[in-house]
Amino acid sequence: MIGETSANLIGIVTDTGPSRLHDRLESETSATVRSIPCSELEAILSERSPDAVIVELDRAEAVCKCLERVRVATDAPAVVAPPTGGEPIAAAALRGGATEYAPLDRDGSIERIRQVIESDEQTATSDDEWSYHRLLTTELPDEAFLLDETGTYRDAKVRPESGDLYTVTADELTGNRLEDIFPDDVARRLQACLERAIETDRVQTIEYEAMTTEGIRQFDARVVPAEERIEGRRVVIWLARDVTERARREQRLRSRQAELETLNRINAVSRRVIETLVEVPGQNRLEQEVCERLVDSELYCGSWIAGLGPDDELRYRTGAGDAEAYLECVQTIIGEHETPAAEAARSSDVETATNVLETETLPEPLQEAAREDSVGAVVAVPIAHEAATYGILSVLSDRENAFSETERSAFELLGETMGFTIMAIKNRQLLFSDSIVELEFRIDGGDTFSFDLTESYDCTCSFEWNGTTAGGRTYQYVTIDGLGGETVLEEATAHDSVEDCRLIHDGPEQCTIEMCLSESGVRILTNHGVTIRDVTVENGIGTCLVEVPQDANVRAVADALESIYENTELVARRTVDRPVRTAAERRNRILDGLTDRQLTTLRLAYYGGFFEWPRESTGEEIAEAMDVTPPTMHQHLRKGLETILREFFDTDSSRVQ
Repeated sequence: MIGETSANLIGIVTDTGPSRLHDRLESETSATVRSIPCSELEAILSERSPDAVIVELDRAEAVCKCLERVRVATDAPAVVAPPTGGEPIAAAALRGGATEYAPLDRDGSIERIRQVIESDEQTATSDDEWSYHRLLTTELPDEAFLLDETGTYRDAKVRPESGDLYTVTADELTGNRLEDIFPDDVARRLQACLERAIETDRVQTIEYEAMTTEGIRQFDARVVPAEERIEGRRVVIWLARDVTERARREQRLRSRQAELETLNRINAVSRRVIETLVEVPGQNRLEQEVCERLVDSELYCGSWIAGLGPDDELRYRTGAGDAEAYLECVQTIIGEHETPAAEAARSSDVETATNVLETETLPEPLQEAAREDSVGAVVAVPIAHEAATYGILSVLSDRENAFSETERSAFELLGETMGFTIMAIKNRQLLFSDSIVELEFRIDGGDTFSFDLTESYDCTCSFEWNGTTAGGRTYQYVTIDGLGGETVLEEATAHDSVEDCRLIHDGPEQCTIEMCLSESGVRILTNHGVTIRDVTVENGIGTCLVEVPQDANVRAVADALESIYENTELVARRTVDRPVRTAAERRNRILDGLTDRQLTTLRLAYYGGFFEWPRESTGEEIAEAMDVTPPTMHQHLRKGLETILREFFDTDSSRVQ
């Protein structure tokens, strides 16, 4: 037993649940212990005043109301003993004038309760600093101050582990005022909070910054008004917590959320831009549309596109946005200074310049324009498809931290999509153009299979067709005259430039081979919007005949070919007018090439549903209708289809209107 007390009645105020203290105090003291529901406290206090009141509540608001009722009804000591401690309840105990604060989850709580019960009232309440110091040792994370209504420090207590952060010691604070410690604007805010706490007689909260030995740190304070006066002045207890790390975590979270929202908007803009590309009829309109769409998103303040001249110099083509000074300046200095666009053109990679206003990484004329238009970051994106570069897209943002890795990836995809679309536009223009430019190149030797084969054997290689699979592998079909298929297949299998090959057709003096190549000049030309009309290689010398649109960059085509074959020479350039053939003329030409049997077979197969899936007529049924054998029917069908397909796939300079 802890010892007998002089109290006859101890009242324990609880919520509806059982008291954790009741049985223990009853067994360890000679007093009568009575649990009092919070809702019945006022009525019971009016009947008899207990010798001590213990408030065993876990809500700060309920603690305040309970202490208020106790103070009105009795002068008995009041102990706040919540199940678990915490700053809000501790502040409520302080605000309500509790005699003691003894959380039950802390060591020595029962002993402190017993001391209050055994002490007389004067002893229990004579220590004016009990709550202030007790809060510091039990609940306060960092610091506590006693300030009077003028903002003067009367006392200060700081935890030892936090003391090293302060530029002024706790003892030196006493006697100073808020304006002596903080900048004027912060001091005014803190003084206003202090006065508000005294005027409203309610606990106030405030966040503020303070200079420490580790720089500026963030604090969160609870300002608790006290009834006591010092030298006739009201005082408050200022309980402060260093929340710098929490504030930094919250800031990182907010930044991350803002970044995700921005990225979602960027991806949405990128998707909308890409969706419009398929509808744009020409390259100029496409480029203008992209610039306008990017600026309309309000994520970017400017966008412009530069093309590549004959000597790979940058030439301004189009732009849009509110960054007028920047866009005007870039048209003047382009090609004369090192810019992100020039770096992207040289490296063929996405290039960025961030924190432009601080780092001043741009050339001086452009840097001045960036300051005028508040341009914080720049990204430059190659508009390219495989080896062909059609220009550089530059985008401006007033966000200094713009163009993160994810944002860069989105722009890289946009640049590739624009490049692919421009290639398709060029091919379409070439296909439907009335006149084209015919270029003839001489290639004096190369490291590819066709050159090495014709140097080793008396043969000629002729290009038939090439294509690229969905996986990016390039296949070429080449006919070799003067050499058998077995020798060609053996040489191709052993050649470094050939990844895979198979024999398609074999004859005594001619064969056709399918090859998958590691790199291909034919493929590079195709990516530049070029139509290949003829490629032959004989005695290690190649002749390449291609067609390009009237406005094509011939230098870029030549450079592309030189990237594979070093000794490349443009030997002829001719403008060729192509005759227009109507669809009816092409149809008649196909019909003229078909025999009656072939045409009959095709019609019976088509109208009989032979080409449907599943087939509505079998080959045997078509043959029976023709009164021929199935092998004969299939021979007529194959020959007829070959005649039709030859019209589309064989080299021909005509076009359909």
